[in-house]
Amino acid sequence: MKVTFPHLGSLSIALTGLFTDLGLEVIVPPPITKKAVNLGVLNAPEFACFPLKISLGNFIEALEAGADTLVMIGGTGPCRLGYYAQVQKEILRDLGYDFKMIILEPPQGQSRKLFNEIKTLCSNCSSLKVLQAIHTVWRKVKALDKLHARSLQIRARELECGETTAAYQQSLALISEAHTPQAVTVQLKKGMRLLNAVSRDQRKKVLRIGLVGEIYMLLEPYANLQLEKTLGEMGVEVERSAYLSDWIKEHLILNTLHLPSGVKTKMAAASYLNHFVGGHGRESVGDTVRYARRGYDGVIHILPFTCTPEIVAKSILPTVSREYGIPVLSISLDEQSGEAGFRTRLEAFIDLLAGVALTN
Repeated sequence: MKVTFPHLGSLSIALTGLFTDLGLEVIVPPPITKKAVNLGVLNAPEFACFPLKISLGNFIEALEAGADTLVMIGGTGPCRLGYYAQVQKEILRDLGYDFKMIILEPPQGQSRKLFNEIKTLCSNCSSLKVLQAIHTVWRKVKALDKLHARSLQIRARELECGETTAAYQQSLALISEAHTPQAVTVQLKKGMRLLNAVSRDQRKKVLRIGLVGEIYMLLEPYANLQLEKTLGEMGVEVERSAYLSDWIKEHLILNTLHLPSGVKTKMAAASYLNHFVGGHGRESVGDTVRYARRGYDGVIHILPFTCTPEIVAKSILPTVSREYGIPVLSISLDEQSGEAGFRTRLEAFIDLLAGVALTN
């Protein structure tokens, strides 16, 4: 069995570790490039979500590299994520590929079902070994998120452009080498030391921008045109509203235990959007309100073209912006988006925020 999965930020580090610890051969798709996007665009429905197209391209490249087992998440509710795996399976079958697809659906209170799906990947593994591997990958995901959040704080104040990014990449390599929870803790400390050693001006006053939107677009740098890195190198401190560990906690842990999630964000959104619209539409509204209350200078709302939940949020955010006095920039991206125009919009938004900050 040669297992593969689509890229999503640093997820490949965590999943490679999980499947390797289960004794499986892992075929990691090549890093996302225009080639992967073109493969997805060529074979996906025209108005499919941008994330579906990219992940389809990842699968095609991995299958061409020898993968025979595809691992994909499922979903529930209005968001089309729940259909990705089924649509991709049919497209890949029509293209003539022979493979097995394992779809990890949200447990909906039945954690045993999810556990059994993972165990099918390693039929010879004991339940204890699977649990240990899951424990390690959870610690890895949390460590990766902590390192990423710290890099966003440091990059805005670095003295030498690119130093933070280099330290961050080194820290990711450290986490990938860990194969026990204890080792993850040790490597996380080393990674934090690397980031904290970056030369920076700690007294520098910087603009603070909150990022909200659809989770794939938030987490995948290629899809969002390196938004966080670009803003950081412009001297802007960025805070991302959602991380992979948040998604796992909400959909796999709290959901299984029938416990509420995102209560503060939902309460913040209630005056504008008080019901679930799929994906992270309600969270985009609520998190924007919370950033405004915390005194952030602005919010950038990032979404894939045609994403219905985020279109709902986008229609509400101008009201939130007006009532809370916080500038909000909504950016819709797909395979046609260009970096030059994107950067120009960011620069104009930052100039606006800087002007507002000077008048306050």
